[in-house]
Amino acid sequence: MSRRRRAIAVLVLGASASTGCVAPASFASELVACAVGEDARPANGVVLMAQSVPTSTWVPCLEGMPLGWHFADLEAHNGSATFWLDSDRHGVRAIEVTLTEECAIDGASEIPSDREGMRRLEKVTEVSPRYIGQRFYVFEGGCITVLFTISGEDRSEPLAVATQGLGAVPRNELRDLVRERSDGRLELDPAEGGRP
Repeated sequence: MSRRRRAIAVLVLGASASTGCVAPASFASELVACAVGEDARPANGVVLMAQSVPTSTWVPCLEGMPLGWHFADLEAHNGSATFWLDSDRHGVRAIEVTLTEECAIDGASEIPSDREGMRRLEKVTEVSPRYIGQRFYVFEGGCITVLFTISGEDRSEPLAVATQGLGAVPRNELRDLVRERSDGRLELDPAEGGRP
């Protein structure tokens, strides 16, 4: 991670902590939340994912999770960012969400999208003993891939989590957030602000 990227992440993290938006006990689950705190702004991890894929016009986030589901971890690198969810009933890493500039959609079928401005495609690679499949949301400058690796018979809950629990934040909202929290000193995309 570059020094500037770390500075923005620390700045946003510090602003959230100082306003009491993120309690230490719930920090992990709120790291990629679509809205946290009294101002209901995207969480720090969402900003970090946006920085990892600078072409992406949308960034994935969590709207919420039912009982038994847990945010496990977030990994962000240049060109991609992934977070995953564990389930008490459906296994570790049952849902994995990845943001990239492009994705390999060979063999996937396009179906009506549940998200405005995004194409939706799906591909199932295994149905038994585990259900393994991918859902792709393709949009300008990026792709969100939702990988399912589901143990057990009931697939309806994990699919509902992926449909209703996952959200996406427009990049413009994250640009505004970084400017606001830094009093205009930092940009989400430094090149656009004319800064190094």
